[in-house]
Amino acid sequence: MDDTLSNKIAAGEVVERPASIVKELVENAIDAESSSIEITLEEAGLTSIRVTDNGKGMSRNDATLAFERHATSKISNEHDLFRIKTLGFRGEALASIASVSKVKLWTSDGETEGTEVHIDGGAVIKQSNAAFRKGTDISVEQLFYNTPARLKYMKTIQTELGHTIDLVNRLALSHPFIAFKLVHYGQTILQTSGNGDQRRVLNDIYGVAVAKKMVPFSGENADFKVNGFVTLPEMTRASKNYMTLIVNGRWVKSYTANQAVLDGLHTYLPIGRYPVSVVNVETDPFLTDVNVHPSKQHIRLSKENELFSLLKIAVHEAIKRSIIIPDAIKNEPVKQTPSEQVTIWNDMYPIREKKVEEEISLPQFKNEVEAIDTKYIEEKTFYPSSSNVVIESDRPEKVFEEPAQKEDATPKKEKRFPSLVPVGQVHGTYIVAQNEDGFYMIDQHAAQERIKYEFFRDKLSKINQDDRQMLLMPLIFHYSGSDMVKIQENIQSLNEVGVFLEEFGPSSYTVKEYPTWFPDGEATSLIEALIEQVLESRKTDIGKLREDTAIMMSCKRSIKANHYLTITDMERLLHDLSIAENPYTCPHGRPVLIHFSTYELEKMFKRVM
Repeated sequence: MDDTLSNKIAAGEVVERPASIVKELVENAIDAESSSIEITLEEAGLTSIRVTDNGKGMSRNDATLAFERHATSKISNEHDLFRIKTLGFRGEALASIASVSKVKLWTSDGETEGTEVHIDGGAVIKQSNAAFRKGTDISVEQLFYNTPARLKYMKTIQTELGHTIDLVNRLALSHPFIAFKLVHYGQTILQTSGNGDQRRVLNDIYGVAVAKKMVPFSGENADFKVNGFVTLPEMTRASKNYMTLIVNGRWVKSYTANQAVLDGLHTYLPIGRYPVSVVNVETDPFLTDVNVHPSKQHIRLSKENELFSLLKIAVHEAIKRSIIIPDAIKNEPVKQTPSEQVTIWNDMYPIREKKVEEEISLPQFKNEVEAIDTKYIEEKTFYPSSSNVVIESDRPEKVFEEPAQKEDATPKKEKRFPSLVPVGQVHGTYIVAQNEDGFYMIDQHAAQERIKYEFFRDKLSKINQDDRQMLLMPLIFHYSGSDMVKIQENIQSLNEVGVFLEEFGPSSYTVKEYPTWFPDGEATSLIEALIEQVLESRKTDIGKLREDTAIMMSCKRSIKANHYLTITDMERLLHDLSIAENPYTCPHGRPVLIHFSTYELEKMFKRVM
């Protein structure tokens, strides 16, 4: 097999679509310590891909060798595979790309005269000196021109462009100190400043509305350092495609890391919704294996469980500290006039105390933005408009119990929940409450579901003997022989969620007692549901079983819609909600309360313009 044929075969693994080429070329530019990288495309890259950087460049000899198969300057022996700190190292990408396209390269290391190389279908057709600044300029044209079978599998221009945009977004997030520019047919799609601020890159990619709803998080253990940003639960997406993981500067895909973020947001996210997030992981390269696949988009991590726990806790703590009451009115249409554009920007950059109708020029405003941008970005959280809260007290044992009185010497915790005065109900479903910042609507079912969930979650963490009640008539449950075997294997797990089974003949169990805090009238159906959950799972996770049990219990007997409450009942419900760990979402992630600001009301009634 000659080199040209073997390179074409290798291209099948490395060069899947135009985005694959962009990835390889940009990663080379990053490894060359570039501070500025420009990607220019025509026809989504099928006609032309051009990547220009200001990196170290190459000497004449290296420029020629770079297109040889397995030519690399980034590793020298097998031991280097366990300490990889560069993005590229296999030495097969350029050879594979050149075998299925027409490549032109201009490069200079800044010390010798520049080099120009032309390659057509893997064959060098031109090699000469060239006047060129320090850095590299490489173009790939007529992709798959000599392998038409590959070309016909390309998708539409919009689809292929979408893949490349997504890739460059991730690379820009991975390297905020590099200024990226992506251009398609002369139109700039993405441009970042390269000032090292990852939150600014998030703003450049997703816009102000998303960036202002992102919360920073961080954590560290003996093996890993993690940090990043995650959106508040009110700003979600329908897929996981907006979740980015970066390990030692390399964007990779990881189900485990994504799941850790989602677990950290457990009960904060609505079902089927996902956050926008970026996770940065720093670890010893020895704990990673980036040589799992030629595309290098997947890596193998040692001590993955330790990373999972660290990331989950870091995200959970960051969200728990944040006030996440969604505003009723958001993402209003923006008219493209300077004064109104300033109003939108001022929502993110609270620079000056000006009346809404006061106009300033856009250049003047942007100058003020630059002056305070660094200080603003360092803030720990983006807070919604309301920051009023009540003093927390001990958690009541039962819903609607009067709050316990505290001594003056007791230290007060940070206030996180607004002080609210109930004024009524809408359709027997939503409580209306007010304070000086406007008014709030509270979903009474979601509110009590959250309160009960936290109550049952705490109870399930440790089943006490004193909390059990004996039954006058035992409950009996019948199961098949195969089910009995699995139930017996998980009998301890069931005990830990309050299901105490005793064998009762060849195919039955009896329950003679259960916790006093099981929902009244729901014990039989609840026990059946818990046993069924054990039977349906391949492996019982006691933590998940407890969590699901708490959610199940909280939903039963919570206040439903069309249930009218007295003002006293509303006050007690709001008090119990105010001292909850997370008073903002129900266990299923739906919002508990929504804020209507005084300004929004005045604007709707044209009191302000």
